[in-house]
Amino acid sequence: MKEITFEAKNLDQATKHAESTLRVNRKFITLDTQEKRGMLGLKKSLQVTAKVAVDLLKMGEDLLANMLKDMGIEGKVKASNDQGQEYTFEIESNENPVLIGKNGKTLDSIQFYLRNLLNIFSDERVIVLVDVGGYKANRKKQLEILATKTAKEVAKSKVEVKLDPMNAYERRIIHTKLAEWRDVVTKSEGERSQRYLVIKPKK
Repeated sequence: MKEITFEAKNLDQATKHAESTLRVNRKFITLDTQEKRGMLGLKKSLQVTAKVAVDLLKMGEDLLANMLKDMGIEGKVKASNDQGQEYTFEIESNENPVLIGKNGKTLDSIQFYLRNLLNIFSDERVIVLVDVGGYKANRKKQLEILATKTAKEVAKSKVEVKLDPMNAYERRIIHTKLAEWRDVVTKSEGERSQRYLVIKPKK
């Protein structure tokens, strides 16, 4: 979590400075203060350590649960944090297709929003994965099959293949799947939403 150390004249000034510098609401900040005394033992200032105190897993889970409630969708959110700064949220609802959207675009938007929000509170990059009804788990299997099949074709024909545009998460799945292949390499090309992967034969 974010943390800063500074001096302030009083607690009110310390609170305002911490809120401004850390860029989070004061209710998410804890202050540890120590008095610094000057000559004759008179109080001079406060030595302050301000820390962001947030349970990102609980915050993410609550935000998604409230989102479902606001949308009038019945569902449950299962949150887990098994790998350091990686947080996973699995949603199961009675309106999974609505939350996934065409080609997973609504789901990507939900994940993008949650990732940006949680990253406000951390000085390290937070990885956020949101899945709905196992959509991404199934999509991962499909992409790994596609990666393997295409790589075999490229290795045999020695002709590169361009895949359809994909988001960063999907491109990473294929990159990872083919990272240790001796016959092919992968490279991302294109801009923004039209960014795609090229699987090339190794020279």
